[in-house]
Amino acid sequence: MKMEQSLKVALVHDALPFMAGAERVLEAALEVFPDAPVYTLVYNRRAFEGTPLAKRQVYTSFIDRLPWAHQAHRSFLPLYPLAIEQFDLHDYDLILSSSYAVAHGILTRPDQTHVCLMHTPLRYAWHQPHTIFQAGGIKSQLLRMWLHNFRQWDFAASQRVDRYVAVSHWVAGLIWHAYRRPAHVIYPPVDVDRFTSLTPKGDYYLVVSRLAHHKRVDLIVQAFSRLGLPLIVVGDGAERRRLSQLAAPNVKLLGWQSDEVIQELMGRAKALVHAAAEEFGIALVEAQAAGCPVIAYAGGGALETVLEGRTGILFQEQSVASVLEAVTIFESGNLNYSPEELRWNAERFRKERFQMELLDFITGNSEAIPIQEAVSIPHAR
Repeated sequence: MKMEQSLKVALVHDALPFMAGAERVLEAALEVFPDAPVYTLVYNRRAFEGTPLAKRQVYTSFIDRLPWAHQAHRSFLPLYPLAIEQFDLHDYDLILSSSYAVAHGILTRPDQTHVCLMHTPLRYAWHQPHTIFQAGGIKSQLLRMWLHNFRQWDFAASQRVDRYVAVSHWVAGLIWHAYRRPAHVIYPPVDVDRFTSLTPKGDYYLVVSRLAHHKRVDLIVQAFSRLGLPLIVVGDGAERRRLSQLAAPNVKLLGWQSDEVIQELMGRAKALVHAAAEEFGIALVEAQAAGCPVIAYAGGGALETVLEGRTGILFQEQSVASVLEAVTIFESGNLNYSPEELRWNAERFRKERFQMELLDFITGNSEAIPIQEAVSIPHAR
């Protein structure tokens, strides 16, 4: 599905250091705008070889030329507001920003249209600041001061956007909380055709996640280390060393794995376990497409993608005890999950549906949801 090229369109994305959920959303948006260039603060070309993005004209900021920018792009976060405002986008009629940090802060002319597809307001500034203040000391104090100033810039920047799209009702609530702006909800695209239910099933549970603190994989590893049930963890990140120290022999940390390996693991897993409050959670939908039930924290996008008792179990607290209880209920066998119903639920989030809804919204065929329709924001530890 493509947009008629009567308008000159540019896409703006925060950073492209590696492929993750936000980047898969960007890829789907690129198909709607086949001639649009991409503007981004950091672009690790090697990580996107062989992808549709590799064929696009990509413009980067001065941060991309700094040492270690591709390996440690988050270290340059204090420079992000300055860098995003340096892009010259005056030649375009329509600008679509894909933002989880500062992309929505681009400078535009009054006669340009700026639509922001928001994955989340920067979580470290607005709804999870405590996750980066654990070390204490002068570094923590300086970071608090910077985040205070960042919130002032961010709120002002948010008012430049003409219309917001949120990736879930949860995120629509976050946008209202931070910016006092309504948002239309369009769920991200999921490539459900890559997944299928496989037989025979394995006896293991599965985690597929970036290993960052806010993902709370540590809760799952500790719970399964106590239970003694087989757990496979796919993913890499700063938490990997700590998780390996927490893991009992029944817990295997495989690190990064290819899409093909993940498809195989999901297709045979007993269940996917997830403890984060995700803005949407593409892996949760991928698992259901593979006929794999989900055991997830009842926060964030999981409330909108997992059907309690039908496609999974939602536990109420981000704690080891809550994970233990949910897995014990699942192990009891009292709940039966149909691969057909799991697949049916996943089909709601197909890429084609995302592209159609995005195009309809941009061309004015749908209206923003009233903010009172957005779901409430549960507390995330």
